Amino acid sequence: MPLTVFPTATPRPQAESAAVRVLALWELWLVIAAHSGVVGAWRLAGVCWAARQGVKEWLRTLPGVVVCGGFTGLGALTSEVWRLDLGKLRWERLPGLTAGRERNACCAVRRGIAVLGGRVEGQAENEQTASVETSGHGWLSGSVGNIFKILPPLSCGPIVNSAAVVIDENESDQGQVLLIGGLDEGLSSSAVRKVDLATGECTAQPFLICPQDHLIIDCMAGRLPDGRIICAGTTQSISDTFTDEESSEEEEPERHAMAQVMESPPHESPSGASWQWRSLPGGSKVRIGGMGCVLSDGRFAVFGGADASGHISSSCEALTLSAEGARWDGLAPMHEPRIAFACAAIGECVIIAGGEGSKTAEVYEEGLGRWRRLPCSLPYDSQLYAMGSAVM
Repeated sequence: MPLTVFPTATPRPQAESAAVRVLALWELWLVIAAHSGVVGAWRLAGVCWAARQGVKEWLRTLPGVVVCGGFTGLGALTSEVWRLDLGKLRWERLPGLTAGRERNACCAVRRGIAVLGGRVEGQAENEQTASVETSGHGWLSGSVGNIFKILPPLSCGPIVNSAAVVIDENESDQGQVLLIGGLDEGLSSSAVRKVDLATGECTAQPFLICPQDHLIIDCMAGRLPDGRIICAGTTQSISDTFTDEESSEEEEPERHAMAQVMESPPHESPSGASWQWRSLPGGSKVRIGGMGCVLSDGRFAVFGGADASGHISSSCEALTLSAEGARWDGLAPMHEPRIAFACAAIGECVIIAGGEGSKTAEVYEEGLGRWRRLPCSLPYDSQLYAMGSAVM
């Protein structure tokens, strides 16, 4: 049936009228794709030519999953940086880090990527670094000077396995980041620090809550839509920490799942200076080396990791934090058990890639609550793990 686009008495050539009609359909499919989420948009791309064009245009507006560094199957650290293009479903090589690095904190800051701490090439396995590097503006566009550069080191000293959350502010030339937990001088830490990337200055923040005679040995963190910071992880008794090497294989260390939220106290000013941590119920299991992110509906989801006995899991669950309280609900398990992998939430889905012993990728579709395998494994022979990851 003919489609009237312009109310005019002058007939337009058939070719021009058809072009206008295709453009209108293309724009319509773009809107539909934007309301379907990433996985839904991929499905729509097979409907027709106009749908495919609309979907591609919408996917181009989305950020991608960036992985920085990590430990490869060749037994070496890598400095490579890769980005998953959601429209092409292909990993694309980006300018690399200044040195190979693993177990580093990583987050997107001011249209660039900040990489903090970890272990770098040339260090012993149990050593860590205080070095910081960042990509500049225009990093993804391939502009001149589009490389990582070294920033002042962390004033708090070397740190590894920290979680990083970016802070909204305008006080720093390079931006500010919260570093949460990690190993500080070889010991598990519950410290939280605000880092000024321009100077490396680390300002102490309220410590994570930790039971007496325990240490926080692993944590993952994210920022909720209302600005609060959520942290989930694992605590271990101090006595077990210092006797693990002497323990028999039958003895398992005393480990517990923990969760907490950083927020302003009731009836107090919402300024960051007054914020404190509040304990929440821990998840159903310990997840050492697991990953977490904030879902599109505001829940904090955690994935995989190793339990107290060292068994690597594919299970997942999400924390709902509301006025009625906090509760954990199970999510569908991943296709593969994973530990120390990349994790990112984009467009109503979660994309996960790699992990020790793996280079595959899969996506969790929030709307349908199920996982799908992706046809775009990481570009390594056998595995990539302990890498930094961010959305950019």
